[in-house]
Amino acid sequence: MVTFMTLYLTHERGYSASYAGLVVSLHGLGGVVSSLGAGVLTDRLGRRPTMMIAQTATAFSVALLGFMTDPAAIVAVAFLVGMASNASRPAVQAMMADIVKPEDRMRAFSLNYWAINLGFAVSSAGAGFIAQHSYLAGFLGEAALTLTCAVLVFLKLPESRPDAPLKGSRERGAEPEVGLGTVFRDGRFMGVVGLSFLISLIFQQGYVGLPVAMGADGFSSADFGLAIAVNGVLIVAVQIPVTRAIEHRDPRRLLIVSSLLAGYGFGLTAFAGSVAVYALTICVWTLAEIVNSPTQTGLVVRLSPVHGRGRYQGVYTMSWSVAALVAPLMSGFVVDHFGADWLWGACAVLGSVAAGGYWLLMRGLGNEADVVAGGGVRERRENVAA
Repeated sequence: MVTFMTLYLTHERGYSASYAGLVVSLHGLGGVVSSLGAGVLTDRLGRRPTMMIAQTATAFSVALLGFMTDPAAIVAVAFLVGMASNASRPAVQAMMADIVKPEDRMRAFSLNYWAINLGFAVSSAGAGFIAQHSYLAGFLGEAALTLTCAVLVFLKLPESRPDAPLKGSRERGAEPEVGLGTVFRDGRFMGVVGLSFLISLIFQQGYVGLPVAMGADGFSSADFGLAIAVNGVLIVAVQIPVTRAIEHRDPRRLLIVSSLLAGYGFGLTAFAGSVAVYALTICVWTLAEIVNSPTQTGLVVRLSPVHGRGRYQGVYTMSWSVAALVAPLMSGFVVDHFGADWLWGACAVLGSVAAGGYWLLMRGLGNEADVVAGGGVRERRENVAA
């Protein structure tokens, strides 16, 4: 229902567009706040409890949001929904890292990303149909599905958190204790987080800058819907075969190439004059998304100590949440003061900067195949050293 939040607030409730923008922004701010807290809970309580807490809280807060009519109450509950709905991500990614062998992680993260996009495509179509009859039914339906997921986690999903070493243990090879300060002092990892922010800032323009630009060019919302549908269809169609082709490639090259494809894919939008050309540019940056997402998530796992995966994933997730806050402000300012072409040019520049950043940060890191060949001990040592 978050996809239709703006329509719900403006058409169903009669609020202004600026108020709707405030609600959506605070929803994103909730995600920023919860990313760090959920990362800590993932390491302390475990992956399974964090997922159950997050999904149960999401279900009840989404249901509550459907009944809110007071402007202040809507803002407050939307913030809670943002916190709850983003809190599962560090736990899910840490659990996948726990249970999947290093050589299979890119494929695992790719399958997860594929499932997310398939679910998003189905839910968007379903929510759009339901919203025509009752927005409240949409909120309650989402709450019921999310609560069902929490029940399935409780009944079927075992805990995967590795046993932590005893506090103060001096056992040879034992990891040092990991706190949020450890994460923020990890220079290479925080560099990856910064580059992730740049990349996500680019990708966000597909949902904040692109509809504005197409509207300014005289295209309708239906035209935008037709063009952006290419993104979801392409991910569902080619994510798995593309992953098979790249899973043993050098991640450094993959991240460099995907950054350039993302930046210049959006840069090409400056030359679009028809729905077909817009769709073609979307194909370019969607390919970048297909390559970048599992590769970057795998890199985060490699740089994370085993018993600090939750905190590391939380900080990484925060980069996307912050980008979701900044992207609307960035696109609005640039389009209003300079024009849409400058926005697409800025995307090309950001993509080039990100590509250069990956080239610098990943020097000497080695390939995933090297890590696997050296065994789990070598992977752990690399993570601790990082």
